[in-house]
Amino acid sequence: MTSTLSSLSSTSLPVPPLQQMTAQLMLAVGGAVLGSLQFGYNTGVINAPQRVIEEFYNQTWVNRYEKYITQGMLTTLWSLSVSIFSVGGMLGSFSVGLFVNRFGRRNSMLMSNSLAFLAAILMGFSKLAGSFEMLIIGRFIVGIYSGLSTGFVPMYVGEVSPTALRGALGTLHQLGVVVGILIAQIFGIDLIMGTESLWPLLLGFTFIPSLIQCILLPFAPESPRFLLINRNEENKAKSVLKKLRGTTDVSRDLQEMKEESRQMLQEKKVTILELFRSSLYRQPLLIAIVLQLSQQLSGINAVFYYSTDIFERAGVQQPVYATIGAGVVNTAFTIVSLFVVERAGRRTLHLVGLLGMAICAVLMTIALALLNQVPWMSYLSIVAIFGFVAFFEIGPGPIPWFIVAELFSQGPRPAAIAVAGLSNWTSNFIVGMGFQYVADLCGAYVFIIFTILLILFFVFTYFKVPETKGRTFDEIASEFRQGGTAHSDKTPDEFHSLGADSQV
Repeated sequence: MTSTLSSLSSTSLPVPPLQQMTAQLMLAVGGAVLGSLQFGYNTGVINAPQRVIEEFYNQTWVNRYEKYITQGMLTTLWSLSVSIFSVGGMLGSFSVGLFVNRFGRRNSMLMSNSLAFLAAILMGFSKLAGSFEMLIIGRFIVGIYSGLSTGFVPMYVGEVSPTALRGALGTLHQLGVVVGILIAQIFGIDLIMGTESLWPLLLGFTFIPSLIQCILLPFAPESPRFLLINRNEENKAKSVLKKLRGTTDVSRDLQEMKEESRQMLQEKKVTILELFRSSLYRQPLLIAIVLQLSQQLSGINAVFYYSTDIFERAGVQQPVYATIGAGVVNTAFTIVSLFVVERAGRRTLHLVGLLGMAICAVLMTIALALLNQVPWMSYLSIVAIFGFVAFFEIGPGPIPWFIVAELFSQGPRPAAIAVAGLSNWTSNFIVGMGFQYVADLCGAYVFIIFTILLILFFVFTYFKVPETKGRTFDEIASEFRQGGTAHSDKTPDEFHSLGADSQV
């Protein structure tokens, strides 16, 4: 009798989420998100040392042509240095599917570090070689690496995580990004590496996280979903799951993967072109693309790339430190999102974030417009920017990255992540390349553009985006197969019977 009760308790009762955080799972996720940290670092690193790097461009121009560079050419070169990172990101994100299905998720992350090493060498030695072209090419190559990472990391983390922790651990990708931005901002101040002599080390520092990742990832497992579904290696997948879950009973996870695999047998392999042609994927693909656009066209990268300049316009005496303050807020609210995403839900947090950002953008516009008449408006601009960043990290920051992996089954997932990543990086490039020109044209009213976009994204999310909290990949796919809407009130258990056997 006692043994029977013991058996029942071990199989029937759900394992509390915190107990599902095993050492092997932490190693896998921790090693992976170093790629996210790299993405964040290289997003933010170009901001603080802008003046000294522009002086390097000017001096290089003088040495070559014996005359000073024109302001227009300097602006173009600087905008190119910022935005070429996004061009590389577009190429990298679109290439995700070429790697993950052939080499696996973990091995793809390992291989991509060769790009980070090459970029670090080019950027780190650009001053010594007297070549701003090396810096720009290095930014392009590290952009390719970052684009690959934005596909590899959320996919790998989502596939190794238990369902109850998938949202929280998915948020770690964004936490890695914002920690990377914060490190770049701190290292970039003139008291550390943001100086005329040390800025090449600042850009070349990207070598270190890649080296650490190359040391850690060989000890992390391959995605069990990849092993079972792509390689048909059930024994290996089962062994990996036991290590990740810290238990010998992994039948529930295996059954979920087998069900997903069975669904895939009813689908032919999905290419990017077929993803667009198929009516089955039209709604989740539209949601995935718009969510990525809501992240980048929210205006957040305008703050990340040009925050020092924005604070200077607002009359802040020490703009670099105000930028670091924004980075601290950025990190703090990402951690908040980490703890609430499984309680409040993805859709709810995204809506709250978009609305909060829209309000802060209005406040920012008012503050910048009235700065000359009302001196204390500089403080309102700081509060508005901090609030803008905080609301971004509540929803639009972390959620678009991992919700894409949740919206698609294993077959179309790599292609969908590639398309979503391309959308993200394309809009990233548009903001990075165009914001400075638009800001010069619109002045204090530049954030009105982002306010309008944020409201449009809020409306779309309210009516179109489903809640994925607590649902397995197959349950979410079933909802789309049945034409589910954002306001579906069916429970996860009900979704088991929604059409798991339906033909695709």
